[in-house]
Amino acid sequence: MNQADSPPSHRRPRLSSVWLIPLMAALIGLWLVFSYLSSQGPVITLELEDAEGINAGKTAVKMRNVQVGVVESVSLSEDLSHTLLSVQMQADTERMLNSDTQFWVVKPRVGREGVSGLSTVLSGAYIELLPGNSSKKAKTFTVENSPPPEKTGDGLFLKLISEPGTNINNGDPVSFRSLKVGRVVDTTFDPDAELFRHRLFIEKPYDVLVSDSSRFWKVSGIGFQLDARGFQAQLSSLEALLGGGISFSVPDPNMSTGAPVEDDHQFVLHDNQESARRALYTQTLDYVLLVERSVRGLQAGAPVEYRGIRIGTVEQVPWAFGAEGPNAMTDSPIPVLIRLEPQRVTHQSAIALPSWESEIRQMVENGLRASLKAGNLLTGSLFVDLEFHKNVTATDTTLTYRSVPVLPSVDSGGLSKLEDQLHALLKTLNGLPMQDMANNLNSNLKHLSGVTGRIENLLDDPALNALPQQISDNLNALENTLQGWQAGGDGYRELQGTLQKLNRLLDDAEPLLDTLNEQPNALIFQRHPATDTQPRGAQ
Repeated sequence: MNQADSPPSHRRPRLSSVWLIPLMAALIGLWLVFSYLSSQGPVITLELEDAEGINAGKTAVKMRNVQVGVVESVSLSEDLSHTLLSVQMQADTERMLNSDTQFWVVKPRVGREGVSGLSTVLSGAYIELLPGNSSKKAKTFTVENSPPPEKTGDGLFLKLISEPGTNINNGDPVSFRSLKVGRVVDTTFDPDAELFRHRLFIEKPYDVLVSDSSRFWKVSGIGFQLDARGFQAQLSSLEALLGGGISFSVPDPNMSTGAPVEDDHQFVLHDNQESARRALYTQTLDYVLLVERSVRGLQAGAPVEYRGIRIGTVEQVPWAFGAEGPNAMTDSPIPVLIRLEPQRVTHQSAIALPSWESEIRQMVENGLRASLKAGNLLTGSLFVDLEFHKNVTATDTTLTYRSVPVLPSVDSGGLSKLEDQLHALLKTLNGLPMQDMANNLNSNLKHLSGVTGRIENLLDDPALNALPQQISDNLNALENTLQGWQAGGDGYRELQGTLQKLNRLLDDAEPLLDTLNEQPNALIFQRHPATDTQPRGAQ
């Protein structure tokens, strides 16, 4: 076989350089995919009630105003009860996703705390993230509609419990004697205990105002009260007027302020300041009044006073009345439960109750009695007054009513006595012979009518009618006569001339009168007798 008959040999072609371009592009693509995947964080699921203001691909997840994720999709849950958000987190955010991490929606809000979220008016709502402290990781979270309650801060956090019906919400102000010192940061309802639980934050430096003797009560902004103590008006700040709030202090300024408290100390929220003041008086004495009269106008909360000083409070009206059946209500007095509060008088946190019981027992033996008196004539409100009475019947100081000591009571009169007197007066008036009195009155009126007729006939007599004219004429004549004797009149001139003549006559008669005064016999004998004539021969 020769070389010419052998088949030709084929060489493997070399790899063309053209293939380097797609190869490089593939490598770059893989690097970009790896870089993208390595820059992405985990995908988490957020649950919220509705997706108002949430947009897929636009709504961001932020922490301290730094974006750490974005919402990729929005969908409904299988039972259509809530909304599910799929969120792509950024790299290095796994450390934020603990089981106690909190999310909430930030959007424009107008509330008692003021206006918030205005920055989202143009940019849209976003989801805020607050990392937790748990070591357990999670990928499903619940989104709240409002920010979570504050747990840390430069101040004091307190717990407060209140009965259902309390109108306290997040953001309500907390004041101390009308000075705003804090706010309500959280309010929840405990269905098992049927209580509201509030969390308060007191700012520094006002946290030192809170002590274990402090009492908290609701503030309604404006309030009016008309009871046995009179008319009372309360006007708080404008913020409290619009939304209410909470106030605290030591209601009795004479009592000690107490010791400071720590975080999460629990208090009770009272309805008003008087209820908070009563909560200070922890050492009390209960007594029962057996009232024979009506207790209308006496209400729970009315004061118990001794010589004008409040020493207690009416607790319940009536108390255990009719518990033994309707037959026991026929002649039995009405029991009223009162509570004496000695700390109102002593202003001390601790007192010796046995000593007070002994002293009150001695006072009862000396004539101390309770009575109902009118505290407000406008409303008819009553209060319990304690005072000493003389000549009262001795009573058994060991008498009790349902194991509670009985404090003897007396009828003080007052409005009830006035009512009895008015009732007796009306009864007396009803017993009067009104018909006979009316008949006598009619007879007297008829007689008076006859007398009136005769007087009218007498007045119609012409002579009697002419009498006034005659009297007037006589008076005119007398006036004319008197005018003639006035200065310048004829009578006056004649009288004046007569008097002048009389004066001249008296002047002429004056020497004669003087002579007769000196010598009464001057009319018979000469006043100065002549000397006897001597005969010439004698001369």
